[in-house]
Amino acid sequence: MTPPLSVIIGVGEGLSASLARKFAARGHSVVLAARNTEKLSKLVAETGATAIKCDVTNARDVDALFAGLGGVPEVVVYNAAYRVRGPLVTLDPDEVKKTLDITAFGAFLVAQAAVRQMLPLKRGTIIFTGASAGVKGYAQSAPFAMGKFALHPDAIADSYLHLIDQPRNSWSWEIEVRPWVETF
Repeated sequence: MTPPLSVIIGVGEGLSASLARKFAARGHSVVLAARNTEKLSKLVAETGATAIKCDVTNARDVDALFAGLGGVPEVVVYNAAYRVRGPLVTLDPDEVKKTLDITAFGAFLVAQAAVRQMLPLKRGTIIFTGASAGVKGYAQSAPFAMGKFALHPDAIADSYLHLIDQPRNSWSWEIEVRPWVETF
């Protein structure tokens, strides 16, 4: 039997690495896509994943990624992002465009390519992350507890796995993961 295929796009050492480990432990074939695949050698060795270079802002790269998978993914996680910080009036328009290209346009290209493969089989899960700010520790992006991340990558990954595994008769198509130290 062919193992399920999971694709993680935009891979770093936080959430994406945690997901790669958890998918590999479940017996999935894991593909890691990033602009810089050299940084993934340790994770590839640890999980048995395949690393593929992909610029998510380039439609040809995204189409080539999905064409070269050798199968239809069960799960696609879009974790690619770029952030520009500062007051609105001083933001560099080129940097803002890069942010939108990677975070929004890249997500569109990946969703389009994934759905083209998943739709004929009428199955698959696509997750667009938004939790990386708490993992990376951007100032004022998420509260922190005792100098540690309030949103731990493994805990976020477990929440995503629950979303993937949810029963079909009682399901959600969206989750919001919040840190336990957050006050309202």
